[in-house]
Amino acid sequence: MRKLVFAIVLATTLGLPVSLAQGPTESAITKVERKNRVPINNETLRVKLPKATETTLSNGLTVLVLEDHRIPRASIQFVIDGAGSLHEPADTPGLASTTAQMMREGTKTKDSSKLASEVEQLGASLASSSPFGSGAATVSAAGLSDNFDRWLALAADVLLNPAFPAAELDKLKQRLKTNLTQQRSTAAFLANERFVKAVYGSHPAAVAAPTAASIDSLTSERLAQWHRERYKPQNAILAVAGDVKASTLIPKLESALANWKKSDLKPTPLRSAVAADAKRVLLVDRPGSVQTYITMGNVAIDRRDADYYALVVANAVIGAPQVGRLYVNLRQEKGFTYAINSTFDAQKFAGPWRSASEVRTEVTDAALTEYLREIKRLNDEPVADNELEERKRAIVANFALSLENPEQVLAYAVTRKTFEFPSDYWDAYAGKIMSVTKADVQRVARKYIDPNRLQIIAVGDGSKIRGILEKYGPVQVYGIDGSLRTP
Repeated sequence: MRKLVFAIVLATTLGLPVSLAQGPTESAITKVERKNRVPINNETLRVKLPKATETTLSNGLTVLVLEDHRIPRASIQFVIDGAGSLHEPADTPGLASTTAQMMREGTKTKDSSKLASEVEQLGASLASSSPFGSGAATVSAAGLSDNFDRWLALAADVLLNPAFPAAELDKLKQRLKTNLTQQRSTAAFLANERFVKAVYGSHPAAVAAPTAASIDSLTSERLAQWHRERYKPQNAILAVAGDVKASTLIPKLESALANWKKSDLKPTPLRSAVAADAKRVLLVDRPGSVQTYITMGNVAIDRRDADYYALVVANAVIGAPQVGRLYVNLRQEKGFTYAINSTFDAQKFAGPWRSASEVRTEVTDAALTEYLREIKRLNDEPVADNELEERKRAIVANFALSLENPEQVLAYAVTRKTFEFPSDYWDAYAGKIMSVTKADVQRVARKYIDPNRLQIIAVGDGSKIRGILEKYGPVQVYGIDGSLRTP
C-alpha cells in the first residue's frame, strides 16, 4: 500500500492528496449532521518535515534520500522527466507508455523469465510506467534492505539496458489492441477520453490512449531510440526511502549508474492549457446503457499558482469523498449514485478541476439538476464558518497522518524539487491551508468552477438522455468509437 501511494503521488506530478478525514457539517439543504470532529491542535500547524538528503551524481542525476530505520525495507523510484507521453510525437501515441512497459520484458543479459525469477527470489518488486497525461517515466523497485544491492542492480539493469525483444513486443502489441476494444466498452474510459479532448483541445494532454495504427507502427528500434534519447540522468530524480544510509548509498549509486551518461537534452516546456470560455454539452451515445456516466469540469491552475491552497479547500468543500457536498446530496440524501467526488490536477501546466459520477439512467435529469445546484451554490453563497473550518481541519489532519509514511514524505520532497519550491514549503503548508478564508473559497470557485463554462460530458443511452442534456445547451453527439456524429 505504501508503494502504491508513493507511485500515485509521483505519477500525478506529486500534488497533495486530498482524500479527507470525516468531519462534522450541517447542510441547510441535506440536514445531514456529523458529530465526529477531526482532531487537530496548534502543534500540527507547526509540523516540520524530515528533510531528505540531496545530492547530484557526476552524471547529473539528482538523488533524494530519506532515511527511516524502523523496518528493514527500502524503496527507490527514478522519475525521468521528458520521457513521458506528453513529449512523444503526435503521430505515435503510446510510444512512451509502451517503451516503459517493455523495459520489464528483458535486458541485454536477462530475458523476461530470468528477470522475473530473480526479482521474486529476492522478495522484491520492480515496475516501470509512463501513463498518458504524464511528462515523465518512472522505474521503481522495493525490497528488503539486507539485499538492497542485489535488487538495486536489477533495477539499474532494467533502467540502463532494456533489450526490447521483438517477440515480446509483438505479444504486448496484441494485448494493447485488445485493451483498446475493452476500454471502449467502459463508460469511465469514454467519459475521460471525451473530457480531456474537450478541456485540452490540441494540447498533448488531450490524448488518452494509443490508436490501433500507432500500436502497429511500434518497433523494437523505435522503442530503443526513444529510450536512448529520452531516458537521461540530467533530467531525472532518484528518490530513495527506507532503511538505507545516505553516506554509503551515494557511492553505490555512482558505481551502479556509472554507464548512465548525460546528454544535452532538456525537456521542452509544455505550453499552458487555456480554460474553455463557454459551456459545452457532449454526449457519448451508448445504446442500451442503464446508467449515465457524468463528468464535468474545466481547466483550472498549475501547481505553482498562488490559488492552489484556496482551490484545495474549495475542492474539499464540494467534492471530498464521503463528506463533500456532492456526496452528501447525491449519494446520502438522494441515493442517485454509489460514489461521487471531485479532483483537480495541477501540474507544470494548468490542469482541470473535474467531478465524475455514474447514476441510473432514470435519475439523470434530477442528478444533473443537483450537480449544478451544488456548483452554483459554491459560487453564490459564502461557505458557512463551521463547514469551512471542518474541511480545513480535515485536510491538515490528513496531511499530518501522511507524514508517518516515509515514502510519502519523500514524495513531498520530490514535489518541492520538481517545482523549485522553497525549502520550507511543506513546513508552511498546514498554516497556508488554515489561512484560507470563505472569501478565498468563493473567489476561486467563481474563477475555476464556473457553471457557465463547464464542459459537461455524459456517456449513456442517447435515446433516453439527449433531451435532458439539451436543457443545458446544444448537444454534440459522439459514438463509442470517438467519432463525431452529424446532427
